[in-house]
Amino acid sequence: MTLPTRPLGKSGLNITTVGFGAWAIGGGGWAFGWGPQDDADSVATMRRALELGINWIDTAAVYGLGHSEEVVGRLLRELHPRERPLVFTKCGLVWDERHPMAEARRVLKPESIRKEAEASLRRLGIEPLDLYQFHWPDETGTTVEHSWEAMVRLVEQGKVRAAGVSNFDLGLLARCEEIRHADSLQPPFSLIRRDVAEREIPWCAEHRTGVLAYSPMQSGILTDGFTVERVTQLAPDDWRRRAREFQQPNLGKNLALRDALRPIARRHGTTVSAVAIAWTLAWPGVTGAIVGARRPEQVDGWIRAATLRLAPADLEEIAAAIARTGAGSGPTRPSPARAPRAQATR
Repeated sequence: MTLPTRPLGKSGLNITTVGFGAWAIGGGGWAFGWGPQDDADSVATMRRALELGINWIDTAAVYGLGHSEEVVGRLLRELHPRERPLVFTKCGLVWDERHPMAEARRVLKPESIRKEAEASLRRLGIEPLDLYQFHWPDETGTTVEHSWEAMVRLVEQGKVRAAGVSNFDLGLLARCEEIRHADSLQPPFSLIRRDVAEREIPWCAEHRTGVLAYSPMQSGILTDGFTVERVTQLAPDDWRRRAREFQQPNLGKNLALRDALRPIARRHGTTVSAVAIAWTLAWPGVTGAIVGARRPEQVDGWIRAATLRLAPADLEEIAAAIARTGAGSGPTRPSPARAPRAQATR
Protein backbone atom coordinates (compact mmCIF):
# COMPACT_ATOMS: atom_id res chain seq x y z
CA MET A 1 0.00 0.00 0.00
CA THR A 2 1.30 3.46 -0.91
CA LEU A 3 1.21 6.15 1.78
CA PRO A 4 2.29 9.78 1.48
CA THR A 5 5.54 10.84 3.10
CA ARG A 6 7.00 14.08 4.39
CA PRO A 7 10.63 15.00 5.13
CA LEU A 8 11.47 14.95 8.84
CA GLY A 9 12.87 18.45 8.93
CA LYS A 10 16.43 18.58 7.60
CA SER A 11 17.31 15.08 8.85
CA GLY A 12 17.25 13.42 5.44
CA LEU A 13 14.62 10.95 6.66
CA ASN A 14 11.32 10.73 4.77
CA ILE A 15 8.53 9.29 6.88
CA THR A 16 4.95 8.29 6.24
CA THR A 17 2.44 10.74 7.65
CA VAL A 18 1.38 8.18 10.26
CA GLY A 19 3.76 6.03 12.27
CA PHE A 20 3.24 3.17 14.67
CA GLY A 21 3.40 4.12 18.35
CA ALA A 22 4.71 1.35 20.61
CA TRP A 23 3.76 2.76 24.02
CA ALA A 24 0.89 0.37 24.73
CA ILE A 25 2.81 -2.74 23.64
CA GLY A 26 5.05 -2.24 26.64
CA GLY A 27 2.20 -3.86 28.59
CA GLY A 28 1.27 -3.33 32.21
CA GLY A 29 3.04 -3.44 35.54
CA TRP A 30 4.62 0.02 35.42
CA ALA A 31 3.51 3.56 36.24
CA PHE A 32 2.20 4.48 32.78
CA GLY A 33 1.26 1.06 31.46
CA TRP A 34 -1.91 0.21 29.55
CA GLY A 35 -2.64 -3.10 31.26
CA PRO A 36 -1.76 -6.63 30.08
CA GLN A 37 -0.69 -7.03 26.47
CA ASP A 38 0.16 -10.20 24.53
CA ASP A 39 3.53 -9.93 22.76
CA ALA A 40 2.35 -12.06 19.81
CA ASP A 41 -0.52 -9.63 19.30
CA SER A 42 1.94 -6.75 19.43
CA VAL A 43 4.19 -8.24 16.75
CA ALA A 44 1.18 -9.05 14.55
CA THR A 45 -0.10 -5.49 14.97
CA MET A 46 3.21 -3.95 13.95
CA ARG A 47 3.39 -6.31 10.97
CA ARG A 48 -0.05 -5.13 9.89
CA ALA A 49 1.08 -1.51 10.11
CA LEU A 50 4.08 -2.25 7.90
CA GLU A 51 1.93 -4.19 5.42
CA LEU A 52 -0.29 -1.12 5.07
CA GLY A 53 2.71 1.04 4.19
CA ILE A 54 3.88 2.61 7.47
CA ASN A 55 7.66 3.06 7.45
CA TRP A 56 8.49 4.02 11.05
CA ILE A 57 7.95 2.83 14.61
CA ASP A 58 8.26 5.09 17.65
CA THR A 59 9.09 3.54 21.02
CA ALA A 60 10.96 4.50 24.21
CA ALA A 61 13.16 2.80 26.76
CA VAL A 62 10.67 3.46 29.55
CA TYR A 63 7.69 1.83 27.79
CA GLY A 64 7.21 -1.36 29.78
CA LEU A 65 10.59 -0.61 31.41
CA GLY A 66 12.47 -1.88 28.37
CA HIS A 67 9.84 -4.35 27.21
CA SER A 68 8.47 -2.32 24.29
CA GLU A 69 11.94 -2.00 22.79
CA GLU A 70 12.46 -5.74 23.26
CA VAL A 71 9.23 -6.52 21.39
CA VAL A 72 10.15 -4.12 18.60
CA GLY A 73 13.55 -5.82 18.48
CA ARG A 74 11.84 -9.19 18.14
CA LEU A 75 9.93 -7.91 15.11
CA LEU A 76 13.07 -6.47 13.53
CA ARG A 77 14.88 -9.78 13.83
CA GLU A 78 12.04 -11.49 11.95
CA LEU A 79 12.15 -9.03 9.05
CA HIS A 80 14.39 -9.02 6.01
CA PRO A 81 16.72 -5.99 6.14
CA ARG A 82 14.91 -4.43 3.15
CA GLU A 83 11.63 -4.62 5.10
CA ARG A 84 12.96 -2.92 8.21
CA PRO A 85 11.16 0.28 9.18
CA LEU A 86 12.84 3.33 10.62
CA VAL A 87 13.06 3.01 14.41
CA PHE A 88 12.74 5.98 16.75
CA THR A 89 13.26 5.72 20.49
CA LYS A 90 13.83 7.95 23.53
CA CYS A 91 15.93 8.32 26.65
CA GLY A 92 15.85 10.37 29.82
CA LEU A 93 13.34 8.52 32.00
CA VAL A 94 15.20 6.37 34.54
CA TRP A 95 13.23 3.84 36.54
CA ASP A 96 13.83 1.85 39.71
CA GLU A 97 13.70 -1.90 39.02
CA ARG A 98 12.72 -2.51 42.66
CA HIS A 99 9.68 -0.23 42.40
CA PRO A 100 8.26 -0.59 38.86
CA MET A 101 5.04 1.26 39.69
CA ALA A 102 6.95 4.35 40.82
CA GLU A 103 7.21 7.14 38.25
CA ALA A 104 10.54 7.29 36.43
CA ARG A 105 12.88 10.21 37.16
CA ARG A 106 13.65 12.69 34.40
CA VAL A 107 17.41 12.40 34.05
CA LEU A 108 19.43 13.89 31.18
CA LYS A 109 22.92 13.60 32.64
CA PRO A 110 25.45 12.90 29.87
CA GLU A 111 26.61 9.61 31.41
CA SER A 112 23.00 8.44 31.74
CA ILE A 113 22.24 9.34 28.11
CA ARG A 114 25.22 7.28 26.91
CA LYS A 115 24.28 4.32 29.10
CA GLU A 116 20.65 4.40 27.99
CA ALA A 117 21.63 4.60 24.32
CA GLU A 118 23.73 1.45 24.62
CA ALA A 119 20.87 -0.37 26.38
CA SER A 120 18.39 0.64 23.67
CA LEU A 121 20.78 -0.46 20.92
CA ARG A 122 21.05 -3.88 22.58
CA ARG A 123 17.30 -4.31 23.10
CA LEU A 124 16.45 -3.25 19.56
CA GLY A 125 19.36 -5.10 17.98
CA ILE A 126 20.18 -2.31 15.52
CA GLU A 127 22.80 0.37 15.01
CA PRO A 128 22.48 3.23 14.45
CA LEU A 129 19.21 4.43 15.97
CA ASP A 130 17.37 6.28 13.22
CA LEU A 131 16.09 8.95 15.62
CA TYR A 132 17.04 9.32 19.27
CA GLN A 133 15.02 11.72 21.42
CA PHE A 134 15.09 13.21 24.90
CA HIS A 135 11.79 12.06 26.40
CA TRP A 136 11.23 14.90 28.91
CA PRO A 137 13.21 17.89 30.18
CA ASP A 138 15.71 17.10 32.94
CA GLU A 139 14.82 17.47 36.63
CA THR A 140 18.30 16.84 38.12
CA GLY A 141 19.77 20.28 37.49
CA THR A 142 21.73 19.24 34.40
CA THR A 143 21.73 22.04 31.85
CA VAL A 144 20.14 21.28 28.49
CA GLU A 145 23.40 22.37 26.85
CA HIS A 146 25.36 19.56 28.57
CA SER A 147 22.62 17.06 27.73
CA TRP A 148 22.42 18.08 24.08
CA GLU A 149 26.20 17.96 23.71
CA ALA A 150 26.04 14.30 24.80
CA MET A 151 23.44 13.70 22.10
CA VAL A 152 25.71 15.35 19.54
CA ARG A 153 28.52 12.97 20.53
CA LEU A 154 26.24 9.99 19.84
CA VAL A 155 25.55 11.34 16.36
CA GLU A 156 29.26 11.91 15.73
CA GLN A 157 30.03 8.36 16.90
CA GLY A 158 27.56 6.92 14.39
CA LYS A 159 25.23 5.48 17.02
CA VAL A 160 22.41 7.91 16.14
CA ARG A 161 21.35 9.24 12.73
CA ALA A 162 19.00 12.03 13.76
CA ALA A 163 18.54 13.74 17.13
CA GLY A 164 15.32 15.10 18.56
CA VAL A 165 13.43 16.04 21.70
CA SER A 166 10.01 15.38 23.16
CA ASN A 167 7.87 17.56 25.45
CA PHE A 168 10.31 20.49 25.14
CA ASP A 169 9.08 24.08 25.15
CA LEU A 170 10.23 26.93 22.94
CA GLY A 171 13.00 28.03 25.30
CA LEU A 172 14.62 24.60 25.46
CA LEU A 173 14.31 24.13 21.70
CA ALA A 174 16.11 27.41 21.09
CA ARG A 175 18.92 26.48 23.49
CA CYS A 176 19.45 23.16 21.71
CA GLU A 177 19.46 24.93 18.36
CA GLU A 178 22.43 27.06 19.47
CA ILE A 179 24.53 23.88 19.71
CA ARG A 180 23.13 21.60 17.01
CA HIS A 181 19.94 21.62 14.96
CA ALA A 182 17.10 19.68 16.56
CA ASP A 183 15.84 17.31 13.88
CA SER A 184 12.46 16.81 15.54
CA LEU A 185 10.08 17.72 18.31
CA GLN A 186 7.59 15.18 19.65
CA PRO A 187 4.77 17.02 21.45
CA PRO A 188 1.33 15.93 22.64
CA PHE A 189 -1.08 17.19 19.97
CA SER A 190 -4.72 16.36 19.40
CA LEU A 191 -8.11 17.99 19.01
CA ILE A 192 -8.11 18.16 22.81
CA ARG A 193 -4.48 19.08 23.54
CA ARG A 194 -3.87 21.89 21.08
CA ASP A 195 -1.57 24.27 22.97
CA VAL A 196 1.63 23.50 21.02
CA ALA A 197 -0.03 24.86 17.87
CA GLU A 198 0.36 28.33 19.38
CA ARG A 199 4.16 28.52 19.59
CA GLU A 200 6.15 25.28 19.28
CA ILE A 201 4.74 24.01 15.98
CA PRO A 202 5.18 27.37 14.18
CA TRP A 203 8.76 27.59 15.56
CA CYS A 204 9.49 24.13 14.18
CA ALA A 205 8.05 25.05 10.80
CA GLU A 206 10.27 28.15 10.68
CA HIS A 207 13.42 26.23 11.70
CA ARG A 208 12.70 23.11 9.61
CA THR A 209 12.43 20.92 12.68
CA GLY A 210 10.13 17.96 12.12
CA VAL A 211 7.08 17.53 14.35
CA LEU A 212 5.87 14.09 15.44
CA ALA A 213 2.49 14.53 17.12
CA TYR A 214 1.84 11.97 19.86
CA SER A 215 -1.54 10.84 21.22
CA PRO A 216 -3.53 12.32 18.28
CA MET A 217 -6.52 10.19 19.36
CA GLN A 218 -6.07 11.38 22.96
CA SER A 219 -5.15 7.87 24.12
CA GLY A 220 -8.40 6.37 22.85
CA ILE A 221 -11.00 9.05 23.63
CA LEU A 222 -11.17 10.22 20.01
CA THR A 223 -12.06 6.78 18.68
CA ASP A 224 -15.41 5.56 17.44
CA GLY A 225 -16.28 3.21 20.27
CA PHE A 226 -14.97 4.88 23.44
CA THR A 227 -17.58 5.46 26.16
CA VAL A 228 -17.85 6.66 29.74
CA GLU A 229 -18.40 3.03 30.75
CA ARG A 230 -15.17 2.02 29.03
CA VAL A 231 -13.17 3.94 31.64
CA THR A 232 -14.53 1.69 34.39
CA GLN A 233 -13.46 -1.37 32.39
CA LEU A 234 -9.83 -0.33 32.02
CA ALA A 235 -7.25 -2.56 33.67
CA PRO A 236 -6.44 -1.62 37.29
CA ASP A 237 -2.91 -0.59 36.29
CA ASP A 238 -3.98 1.37 33.17
CA TRP A 239 -2.62 4.91 33.61
CA ARG A 240 -5.70 6.40 31.97
CA ARG A 241 -7.79 5.69 35.07
CA ARG A 242 -6.12 8.62 36.80
CA ALA A 243 -5.62 10.91 33.79
CA ARG A 244 -7.35 14.29 33.80
CA GLU A 245 -8.95 13.97 30.37
CA PHE A 246 -10.57 10.67 31.39
CA GLN A 247 -12.29 12.27 34.39
CA GLN A 248 -15.47 14.36 34.49
CA PRO A 249 -16.23 17.02 33.48
CA ASN A 250 -13.45 16.78 30.86
CA LEU A 251 -14.48 13.32 29.70
CA GLY A 252 -18.01 14.46 28.86
CA LYS A 253 -16.74 17.45 26.88
CA ASN A 254 -14.18 15.31 25.07
CA LEU A 255 -16.74 12.69 24.06
CA ALA A 256 -19.12 15.41 22.87
CA LEU A 257 -16.34 16.66 20.60
CA ARG A 258 -15.70 13.11 19.41
CA ASP A 259 -19.40 12.72 18.57
CA ALA A 260 -19.27 15.95 16.54
CA LEU A 261 -16.74 14.25 14.24
CA ARG A 262 -19.17 11.49 13.24
CA PRO A 263 -20.92 13.42 10.42
CA ILE A 264 -17.54 14.37 8.95
CA ALA A 265 -16.37 10.75 9.11
CA ARG A 266 -19.55 9.62 7.34
CA ARG A 267 -19.08 12.15 4.54
CA HIS A 268 -15.56 10.87 3.93
CA GLY A 269 -16.51 7.21 4.32
CA THR A 270 -14.04 6.72 7.15
CA THR A 271 -13.75 6.54 10.93
CA VAL A 272 -13.80 9.18 13.65
CA SER A 273 -10.26 8.07 14.52
CA ALA A 274 -9.03 8.84 11.01
CA VAL A 275 -10.65 12.28 11.09
CA ALA A 276 -9.05 13.10 14.46
CA ILE A 277 -5.59 12.11 13.21
CA ALA A 278 -6.04 13.87 9.85
CA TRP A 279 -6.85 17.07 11.74
CA THR A 280 -3.40 17.04 13.36
CA LEU A 281 -1.77 16.40 9.98
CA ALA A 282 -3.55 19.42 8.49
CA TRP A 283 -1.45 21.83 10.60
CA PRO A 284 1.49 23.44 8.79
CA GLY A 285 4.71 22.16 10.32
CA VAL A 286 3.40 18.77 11.47
CA THR A 287 5.38 15.98 9.80
CA GLY A 288 3.62 12.89 11.11
CA ALA A 289 1.33 11.49 13.76
CA ILE A 290 2.27 8.66 16.12
CA VAL A 291 -0.67 6.29 16.41
CA GLY A 292 -0.85 3.30 18.71
CA ALA A 293 -2.67 0.00 18.36
CA ARG A 294 -2.80 -3.24 20.32
CA ARG A 295 -4.48 -5.45 17.70
CA PRO A 296 -4.12 -5.56 13.90
CA GLU A 297 -7.73 -4.54 13.24
CA GLN A 298 -7.17 -1.31 15.16
CA VAL A 299 -4.60 -0.27 12.56
CA ASP A 300 -7.20 -0.82 9.84
CA GLY A 301 -9.45 1.59 11.74
CA TRP A 302 -7.13 4.60 11.50
CA ILE A 303 -4.80 4.01 8.55
CA ARG A 304 -7.02 6.10 6.25
CA ALA A 305 -5.83 9.17 8.16
CA ALA A 306 -2.59 9.03 6.15
CA THR A 307 -4.41 9.90 2.93
CA LEU A 308 -7.44 11.82 4.25
CA ARG A 309 -7.44 15.50 3.37
CA LEU A 310 -9.98 17.52 5.33
CA ALA A 311 -11.73 20.26 3.38
CA PRO A 312 -11.89 23.87 4.64
CA ALA A 313 -15.56 23.28 5.49
CA ASP A 314 -14.58 20.26 7.60
CA LEU A 315 -12.03 22.31 9.50
CA GLU A 316 -14.58 25.06 10.13
CA GLU A 317 -17.09 22.50 11.39
CA ILE A 318 -14.50 21.02 13.76
CA ALA A 319 -13.50 24.47 15.05
CA ALA A 320 -17.16 25.23 15.76
CA ALA A 321 -17.52 21.92 17.60
CA ILE A 322 -14.49 22.70 19.76
CA ALA A 323 -16.01 26.06 20.70
CA ARG A 324 -19.42 24.52 21.35
CA THR A 325 -18.22 21.65 23.54
CA GLY A 326 -15.49 23.54 25.39
CA ALA A 327 -13.16 20.56 25.06
CA GLY A 328 -9.44 21.09 25.55
CA SER A 329 -7.43 24.23 25.00
CA GLY A 330 -5.38 25.92 22.32
CA PRO A 331 -5.87 27.12 18.72
CA THR A 332 -8.78 25.50 16.93
CA ARG A 333 -8.13 25.72 13.20
CA PRO A 334 -5.09 25.36 10.93
CA SER A 335 -4.66 27.53 7.87
CA PRO A 336 -5.45 25.27 4.88
CA ALA A 337 -3.59 27.64 2.59
CA ARG A 338 -0.34 26.76 4.37
CA ALA A 339 -0.93 23.03 4.68
CA PRO A 340 2.31 21.03 4.20
CA ARG A 341 2.83 19.11 0.99
CA ALA A 342 3.29 15.36 0.92
CA GLN A 343 4.66 13.00 -1.68
CA ALA A 344 3.69 9.42 -2.43
CA THR A 345 6.09 6.58 -1.80
CA ARG A 346 6.13 2.91 -1.04
